[in-house]
Amino acid sequence: MTRIILADDHTVMRAGVAALLAAEPSITIVGEADNGREAVDLVNDLTPDVALLDLRMPVLDGVAATAEIVRTSTRVLILTTYDTDTEIERAVEAGAIGYLLKDTTREQLVAAIHAAARGETVLAPRVAEKLVKRMRQPPVTLTAREIDVLNAVAEGLSNADIGKRLVIAEATVKTHLLRVFAKLDVSDRTHAVVVALERGLLTR
Repeated sequence: MTRIILADDHTVMRAGVAALLAAEPSITIVGEADNGREAVDLVNDLTPDVALLDLRMPVLDGVAATAEIVRTSTRVLILTTYDTDTEIERAVEAGAIGYLLKDTTREQLVAAIHAAARGETVLAPRVAEKLVKRMRQPPVTLTAREIDVLNAVAEGLSNADIGKRLVIAEATVKTHLLRVFAKLDVSDRTHAVVVALERGLLTR
C-alpha cells in the first residue's frame, strides 16, 4: 500500500484527483491540503510515501514546499498545469522526483505514484522533451545592450523611459525585449527578469 497526501488549492481539482485514485486499492490518501504549508505539516505528521503537490499554491508554493518535504523520507511528485522550462527546472532543483501535467490519465498517475514511491524519476512526456531540448541547447547569452534593457526593466522603467536612459528609440527597446523573450523562452517582462536572475544573467 502506497500512502500519499494531496495538496492543491483548487478544491474541485483536488477532489477530482482523489476520485481518480479512490478505486485504486494499492494507494491510500492519508491527508489533503490546500496550501504548501499545510502539505509540509501533513508530511511531518503522517510520513506518507509520496506527496502529490500542485505547483502554485498560497502561503507556500509547491517549489518551496518541495524543498522542505524532501528533507524527510517522503518523495514529491508535482502535478500541475504549468510546463514552462522555468517551472520544471525550479521543481526539479528543489528535489521533486517527478513532474506530471494535469492531463495525465488515471493509469499514468497510478504508475507514477508507485514509481515515485520506489525512488524512480517520473516525467510527463512533454516535460521530458522540454528538458532534453534544453540540455541540447547552447547556454543562453544576452548582449550587453539586452542586459542594459533588462536591468532597466528590473528597475520598473517603461519602454519609453528605457529609451531615454539608453538614448535609443522606444521601438528599439521593444526589439531588444522581443529578442530577450525568445532567448529565455518567456512571454512577458516580469518572467524575463525572473529567468535572467535565476540563470545568473543579471546581477541585481
